[in-house]
Amino acid sequence: MAALPLLRWGASSLLAHSSPLASRRLFSAIRRPPAAAHCEPGSRVMLKGMDYPELEKWVQSQGFRPGQAMMLWKCLYGNNVWAHCPDELAGLNKDLRKMISEDADLKALTVKDIITASDGTRKILFSLEDASVIETVVIPSARGRTTVCVSSQVGCAMNCQFCFTGRMGLRKHLSTAEIVEQAVFARRLFSDEFGSITNVVFMGMGEPLHNVDNVIKASSIMVDEQGLQFSPRKVTVSTSGLVPQIKRFLHESNCDLAVSLNATTDEVRNWIMPINRKYNLDLLLGTLREELRLRPKSIVLFEYVMLAGVNDSVDDAKRLTELVHDIPCKINLISFNPHSGSQFKPTPDEKIIEFRNMLIQSGLTVMVRLSRGDDQMAACGQLGEPGQLPLLRVPEKFLAAL
Repeated sequence: MAALPLLRWGASSLLAHSSPLASRRLFSAIRRPPAAAHCEPGSRVMLKGMDYPELEKWVQSQGFRPGQAMMLWKCLYGNNVWAHCPDELAGLNKDLRKMISEDADLKALTVKDIITASDGTRKILFSLEDASVIETVVIPSARGRTTVCVSSQVGCAMNCQFCFTGRMGLRKHLSTAEIVEQAVFARRLFSDEFGSITNVVFMGMGEPLHNVDNVIKASSIMVDEQGLQFSPRKVTVSTSGLVPQIKRFLHESNCDLAVSLNATTDEVRNWIMPINRKYNLDLLLGTLREELRLRPKSIVLFEYVMLAGVNDSVDDAKRLTELVHDIPCKINLISFNPHSGSQFKPTPDEKIIEFRNMLIQSGLTVMVRLSRGDDQMAACGQLGEPGQLPLLRVPEKFLAAL
């Protein structure tokens, strides 16, 4: 789901249930994910699938000095080169360059189309080697911050009822190279127009922590000080709440974590986010409390998509305050972006402000995310194509809201 920009306020600034079969399909997909997509055609090596130690080892195994590995790494990710072909590997040993042209690939994605929204947001459609299509969003800001929203999967297994991508079903995981390449393309295509691409959010297609191996590796490449050089504080990985993978991410990555919360009771979250039936609110929030004690300088960003008549009441605001009051966090309120097949309605702007103010008065730091790119289906929850997963039964007391 494409993200940002954010309007931020703090306290100081204000003084249904699906069928058993559907549930089994969801949780089976979490336990037994498809193999990650491989970018290597034949015996060729995909360079962007390696972290630096792996790249250095590979270069040395071909008979070249370690220094050549660093030069290659900077050609791929640094020095404003972002190389996509051997001819762009300036300064590299000619024999190494020749070997790369014969035995390696520098490019994991192909641009299929670039769509411009009325607010300047860009949606890039990428083709994969197997002809699958993913979407990446580049979001410029007048404040000098430009964000790239990257995808981690083709489709998604989570079946979140308010999300266009979430109802596609999972087609496959993206490889490390296919994830990293989205950030590389963003810089290559738009740095001249927008200036530096400063932020990365893993909020595009897919559940990032369902593809945790490749997401952790890709994010580490993005923050490498000799490579893409994103600040770890400006790379945010979002999750619907996969508890074991959250623990692993917080132990292995120094990037920021966002959790898509979206409800204040298990009844509502079970309906709109079926993953809650496996990892409920008590387990999810208890895990965050425990793990964040081990990272005293870290906070979690709670994302809360506001759905009219479903999760936007005064009681919801009170419950949300109680749920997160002892967790180091910020709250990100998100206006729901309608899409075909959706049964939800967006909360009116004035009610979002009232909800925000209640949270602020309780001492929480709150941001309201403005929709960007929604006229071209590039906004939060709008990426992908029509879904295959079933709509879940609506709890009776919410039927009137829909």
